[in-house]
Amino acid sequence: MSDAAVHGPSAFKSMVALADAPVFIVTVAVGDERSGCLVGFASQVSIDPARFLVCLSKNNRTYRTAMAAAYVSVHLVDRDNLALAQLFGAETGDDIDKFSRCRWRVGPNGVPVLVDAVAWFSGTIQARNDFGDHVGLVLAPEAGYAAGRTVDAVRWSSVADLEPGHPA
Repeated sequence: MSDAAVHGPSAFKSMVALADAPVFIVTVAVGDERSGCLVGFASQVSIDPARFLVCLSKNNRTYRTAMAAAYVSVHLVDRDNLALAQLFGAETGDDIDKFSRCRWRVGPNGVPVLVDAVAWFSGTIQARNDFGDHVGLVLAPEAGYAAGRTVDAVRWSSVADLEPGHPA
């Protein structure tokens, strides 16, 4: 049996891969413009008051739309709807209308809600933080839906081989 342990600076990347965190789809709207993307950097960051952090790559259209937005929706997708995660992760809104290729409805504050998500919430953007190649949006959840069952969420390992619509 060989020791496949990773040491040094590359251990961080290996640890993140081992954690296999869930990925989320973020949607946003400003006026008639709708955008959405798959995000891998997201987490609850406060219990009381409830706060959630989503990080958007500065290279994608959703980031550009979100900079003028006041509200965002965050969606959790199960593995049965992996194609939805692939749509929002491997395509760019600069080239196609992602919303014409999936089921959605207008949600709170005019932000698109993906019908096939197993859970979602919509919230106000409380703060924007520059983290380098990504900007973090701190959200205050206001409305949402969660399936009343255990779900097998799409995780990083399920989308790690996607060719992103834009470089991260």
